[in-house]
This record gives sequence, structure tokens and C-alpha cells, in this order.
Amino acid sequence: MSINSETLVSHMNHEIAAIQPSDILAFNAEIANIPGIVRLTLGEPDFNTPEHVKQAAIKSIEADESHYAPSNGTLALRTAAAEFLATKYDVHYDPASEVIITAGATGGIYTALSSILNPGDEVLIPTPIFPLYIAIVKLAGATPVFMDTSDNGFVLSPDQLQTTLAAHPKTKAVVLNFPSNPTGVTYRHDDLKALAAVLADQPIFVLSDEIYSELTYGERHESIANYLPAQTILLNGVSKSHAMTGWRIGIMCAPKAITAQLGKIHQFTVTSTTTNAQAAATEALKNGLDDAQVMKREYQERRDYLYDALNELGFQSAKPEGAFYLFSKIPAGLPQDSMAFCRELAHEARVALIPGSSFGPGGEGYVRISYAASMSDLKTAVTRIKTYVASKKQGA
Repeated sequence: MSINSETLVSHMNHEIAAIQPSDILAFNAEIANIPGIVRLTLGEPDFNTPEHVKQAAIKSIEADESHYAPSNGTLALRTAAAEFLATKYDVHYDPASEVIITAGATGGIYTALSSILNPGDEVLIPTPIFPLYIAIVKLAGATPVFMDTSDNGFVLSPDQLQTTLAAHPKTKAVVLNFPSNPTGVTYRHDDLKALAAVLADQPIFVLSDEIYSELTYGERHESIANYLPAQTILLNGVSKSHAMTGWRIGIMCAPKAITAQLGKIHQFTVTSTTTNAQAAATEALKNGLDDAQVMKREYQERRDYLYDALNELGFQSAKPEGAFYLFSKIPAGLPQDSMAFCRELAHEARVALIPGSSFGPGGEGYVRISYAASMSDLKTAVTRIKTYVASKKQGA
């Protein structure tokens, strides 16, 4: 009898069996065909890529720039990325040896974690957090150690970090993502300085995903790399800042010795990112320093509207300081299982939100709401949610 595919599955990488497909994508697909539904689910800008960036890609195609780019990225893009980070956040990297252009920030996360982790290592992850980091840690054979920040305004405190480190001597890395997906909170000067004091002089990597840095409200974004330059692997990119999610261009920076090792994994998994997309990203970072400002002003207006409107309906939220998400506690008296709540809301009120349980410990009882949607859609969603909440309270 011949071998069948089901038999072969048991012979695959054993870590894959422990990985579940993305709850976020699965739920978004589940509710996608509900007629007239307002989807506030995926973290994708509802703006178009700036015209000057698109034109740079068109020119690249017309110039027949269709061949392999250098594995770590074109020197033009690495230089533009280094200059962008220096101008915006005062972090400094040598484009020749300390910058790698990745397939989106996701490619950078995979490359970094695959490069630094060995089976048995532990990685400290503040939650709630975007689940991608958790899955990649597990695929590397390492163990995620969750630090639930829901009792501290969704901010990791130095005391919590210190306590967790003391209990986990196998810690190889700490993951930071700020401004945060899903909460929208961020770390400011004093927060970063205090966390850095705990981690300084320890052989621990800091994987800092700062992809939403240009969508920070109020004070200017500051990078943890300012405080821990030798330990930080810094991730950024153009997906959120220039509405270029589909172009798949990320930036990964680290000291030269570390980057030399990161480049090996990147080379053998990606080879290089798309050449004309790199041309577009070069234009974005070189001549579009402030392209995010128009989007940011509109996001902030949407945030203020949604935050106030949902608070009136009993949804308690930490006020976002960046990104385009509101992480809101489901009002008392409504279904507290976040998946059940989101399913019911989708089918009965035709509004789609993401269950907080998708984001790890501390997320249950919450929903993530993306306001990367038009103000018209947000107002429609609020009206429908208000009707839904009122009907449930009347039926209680």
C-alpha cells in the first residue's frame, strides 16, 4: 500500500503541530461574506500609497530593473533607511553593514528570531500582543514566556520585567512592539530608560518592532535602540508609514557583528526582496519623510471619535498613543467570551471586530477595533453597536 499524505504529516516538523493558524485571519474570513458588514478587523491603512512612490516603482519597471537585488537590499534603499531612522529617531546605523531590507517587518521578525534562538531558550513577550511573535518563537523550538500587562495599562513595567527575568534564567530575548498592536499604547522616554536599565549588560537580545513609529500621537517616537544599541535588533518599514502593506518592504537594523549573522538566514529564506518595490521604498524614505502626517491627523481624529463614542456605550479603553487600534473591554453584562461576543456582533449587528483572546494573556474580555477605516464606516459601526448593546441590556 502506498504512503498517503496524512501519514507524512506526522513526519513533518513537530513544532508545526503546536502552531494554530492566525485567529485574526480566520475570523476575518469567517465573517467576510456577511452582507453589508462593517469590518474593523485588519491592520491595514485605508489610504493609497503616495503618488510619487508609485511613480518610482513604475520608472524602475520601465528601466528593466527586474533582476536580483543584493541580498541585504540595494545600497540606495539601505542608505535611505539609515538616513530616515537617523533623522526621525536619532538612531544610527551603517547602511553598508548594519541594515537589511526584509520581506516586510514579518520577514525581519522571522529572520531575527530564527537567528538568535536555540531549542530550550526562552523569550519574554509582553501581552496582549500580535500573535506572530509567539508562533515564530515556537517554530524555533524556544518557549514564549508571557508577561500579562493588562493590570498596568498594557505597559511593561521594569519591576515586572525584572521579576520575570529572575524566574527565567534561560531568557535569550525580550520582544517589544510599540506603538502596540493591539492596544495602541507606546513607551515614552522614562519607560524606555527604566526597561533598558534592567536589561543593560545582560546577554539578552531586544527585538524591538517599531513599525508604527510614524503613527505616534503627541510626543515624538523614541527607539529602545537609543538606550541599548548593542543588544537591540530594530525593526521598522514602510507598510504603515507610507500605506505600503502590499509592497512587503521592512527594515532590520543591528550592530555589524549581529547583522552579519542575521544576513545568513535572510539570504537562505528570502534571497532578496522585490527590486521595483525597493525602488519605491527608497523614494518613500528619501523624499517622503512626512508622508505619514496626513494619515496620522486623520487617524487621530478617528481615534478621538471612536474612543469617546465607545466609552459612552460602556467599552473601557486605554487611550491609544499610536498605531490605529482601540483595545476595548467588553461592557459588563454582555458575553465576556470575546470570540462569542465578536461572532454575535458580526451576525446580529453586522460589525466585525477581533476577539481580544487572539492576542494572548490579558486579552480575554476585550476586543480590538481597527480605525484604519473611513469615518463614515466608524459612525455606522458605532450606531450598530449602540443598538446591539441596548437590545442586550433590555433582554437581560
